[in-house]
Amino acid sequence: MSAPLVVSIPHRLGREEAVRRLKTGLTRAATNVPMLKVDEERWDGDRMVFRVRAMGQAASGHVDVAEDHVTVEVVLPWLLQRFAEVAQAAIKSRGNLLLTKKS
Repeated sequence: MSAPLVVSIPHRLGREEAVRRLKTGLTRAATNVPMLKVDEERWDGDRMVFRVRAMGQAASGHVDVAEDHVTVEVVLPWLLQRFAEVAQAAIKSRGNLLLTKKS
């Protein structure tokens, strides 16, 4: 089994607002990536468990929301590991967009 891909994204929203934004974020973000399909998205308090599919391969993980940061942990299958750096950059970029305060 491979090591998980872990991304930490700081924010200044507080836990409640970050959760609210993220609850609509994964599915909406996936619509912008044609090769990505969300198979499962389930919230349990401040943790979202998800399963996605890309290029026919399933990846799973979770998002933990804290007061000042969000941690995304994804386990990529062997065939998708070569895209780990791209996935990490995309997660960080989209996460920052969702979690940036709007003036």
